[in-house]
Amino acid sequence: MARKYFGTDGIRGATNLSPMTAAMAMKVGMAAGAHFVRGDHKHRVVIGKDTRLSGYMLENAMVAGFTSVGMDVVLVGPMPTPAVAMLTQSMRADLGVMISASHNPYADNGIKLFGPDGYKLSDADEMAIEALIDGEVPLAASPDIGRARRVEDARGRYIHFAKSTFPEHLRLDGLKIVVDCANGAAYQVAPSALWELGADVIAIGTTPNGKNINDGVGSTAPQVLCETVVASGAAIGIALDGDADRLIVVDELGHVVDGDQLMATIASGWARRGRLANGGLVATVMSNLGLERHLATQGIKLIRTKVGDRYVLEAMRAQGFNVGGEQSGHIILSDYATTGDGLVAALQILAELVESGMPASKLLHRFEPLPQLLKNVRFKGGKPLEADAVKAVIAEAEAELDGKGRLVIRPSGTEPVIRVMAEGDDPVQVERVVDRICDAVRVAAG
Repeated sequence: MARKYFGTDGIRGATNLSPMTAAMAMKVGMAAGAHFVRGDHKHRVVIGKDTRLSGYMLENAMVAGFTSVGMDVVLVGPMPTPAVAMLTQSMRADLGVMISASHNPYADNGIKLFGPDGYKLSDADEMAIEALIDGEVPLAASPDIGRARRVEDARGRYIHFAKSTFPEHLRLDGLKIVVDCANGAAYQVAPSALWELGADVIAIGTTPNGKNINDGVGSTAPQVLCETVVASGAAIGIALDGDADRLIVVDELGHVVDGDQLMATIASGWARRGRLANGGLVATVMSNLGLERHLATQGIKLIRTKVGDRYVLEAMRAQGFNVGGEQSGHIILSDYATTGDGLVAALQILAELVESGMPASKLLHRFEPLPQLLKNVRFKGGKPLEADAVKAVIAEAEAELDGKGRLVIRPSGTEPVIRVMAEGDDPVQVERVVDRICDAVRVAAG
């Protein structure tokens, strides 16, 4: 059964438009709270947010919802998504909430939910919460209404945790690092953690005003970071997104390093030290074929999943892997965290940099990516991928690329768009294949 409100990463949308309204946020709080009130103990939920203007509105609405069904609320303020997951687990909370739309513009917002184990909720839990949203939620008796309070040392707790993932025998003394916090949730914790480990920190994207999150800064807009790294003579640049669960790196020459290269670096280093669980890593169908070929030369296997870090994590947990992620920079290191953590992943990259003594440009560019082309085809309705003519063109393209490349075609999970991606050794062939499929989809879509 298709979910009505939850997408691949919680509930998300334009603020003050359905479903991202204050009324809906209160309903989600009531429904999620009622679903997780289990047993006689006093129940608790941890709520964090990024720096969006609408965070205040949604936070207060969710507090009303949770307390109305008898849950106590712990507010931690602007904090990275992985920090909320970690605090949910460490505080023995029944539920965690992150109010964020990740790398989206400030006008959007979203709600991500974590269970008591710090992991994102299962499909079954989300379906149960959706049913309660659309139904009647029993309210707590007057004496049992919950309380809300703020925890002032939450940032310090997360900084301590993040630093604990960096090897004890290493330091960042003398290493000049530019960190771009996207004017988002990590604007305080990321520069502080790096400084405490000894780095010479240049911080950008650390002046949030409610409307400038991800605006020309962060992992989806690394140009300012590239320029700052080169101009300052820094050894490396680190870019996080609005909720700091994704990482993109810039080397000392100003070249962007994507998640595929970062996963290759971490996996190779961990494999050398005997730390790489199950001899491989998990990535999505969007990761470059060059990554797969590069790992194969080292005897490291690559398992692919559908797009979405939740599917990566599901495969990691089911098959016993401890490294996984996406080309976009979501990197999950399950030895440390239950979700993608941009700062923790960055610290692993910095550990490799310090230990190798190599410049970032040499260390991080592990393989030459195959030419890859992604195009989007917008449609108004129907299911164009089920048209016989489209299926025939796709079959022809797969036969043409057999042994020389890959084809990935999927509907977007958030908008009426078909995404057509191909990669291969011949860029001309890749473009021809993608254009042919896009044309067929447009015709089928009417």
